[in-house]
Amino acid sequence: MKLITTARRMQREALQIRRKGQKIAFVPTMGALHEGHLSLVRVARKYSPVVVMSIYVNPTQFGPEEDISRYPRSLDRDKELAGQAGVTHLFVPAGLYASDASTSVLENDCSIGRCGSFRPGHFSGVASVVTILLNLVQPDVAVFGQKDAQQCDVIERVVRDLHLPVKVVRAAILRDSRGLALSSRNRYLSPGDYETALALPRILKQAAGKETVGSAEKAARQALARVPGMKLQYVEAVRGRLCAAVLVGKTRLIDNVPLKRPHD
Repeated sequence: MKLITTARRMQREALQIRRKGQKIAFVPTMGALHEGHLSLVRVARKYSPVVVMSIYVNPTQFGPEEDISRYPRSLDRDKELAGQAGVTHLFVPAGLYASDASTSVLENDCSIGRCGSFRPGHFSGVASVVTILLNLVQPDVAVFGQKDAQQCDVIERVVRDLHLPVKVVRAAILRDSRGLALSSRNRYLSPGDYETALALPRILKQAAGKETVGSAEKAARQALARVPGMKLQYVEAVRGRLCAAVLVGKTRLIDNVPLKRPHD
C-alpha cells in the first residue's frame, strides 16, 4: 500500500494511473475505520484493483457547536486495516485548504431538512471537500455508505450538477449482530447507551412496514420520542427511506431503512 500525504502528489499519482489505462475506485473517509468502512473497500474492489482511500477529518463540515477535536482518530490502526482490506493507495493529507481559501460548494435542495436542519453549514463542507477529493483522486467510481443517506443524496446531486466524471455507488448499511448501524461514533456509547441505541433501528424497521409514508413517520416519531435516554431530532421519509437522527447521551446517531410503501 502506497501512503500519500500531499494533494499535489495524490493528483500526480492519479493521473499516472489513468494514463496507464487503469480505473480508480475511491473510498473517502474521516478515519477511525471500522468494518463498515472496510465493506466499502470490498465494494470498491469490484470496480477496480486500484483502490484509493482518503483519511481526512474535514474541518469545514463541523459546526460551531461541534467539537472537531473530539472526533476519534486512530491513524496507525487505520493504516493496518486499510492495507489488510486491499487499499492500494492511502491518501492522508495534513490539510486540503489554503489559509485564505474562499471557495465552497453549496447544494440547495438535498441538503435541506433532515441533518441539514440541525447541522448548519455541514453539507456545504461535505460537498466542498468531496469535490476537492474527486479532483485530486480522479476516480472512475466513488463509494459511499448508505447509512449517511442525506450525504449520498447531496453528493449525487453535486456530481450531476457539476458534470463530474465519476460514478457514485451507494454501499449497503452494515450492522452489528444486534442491528445497530456501524459508525465511528458508536465507540462513545457506554454499555447502557448502547442498549438504548438499539431502539433506533428496531423502531425504524417496525415503522417502515406501515401502509403509508405518513403513518410510518408518525409511528417512528412517537416511538422514538418515548425511549428513555434518547432525544429525538427528526424522523423524515425521503426518497423511499425512513430516516432519523437521535441523541443518546452526547452521541448523535443516524439511521435509515427502506419503506414498505415508498409512496402514499
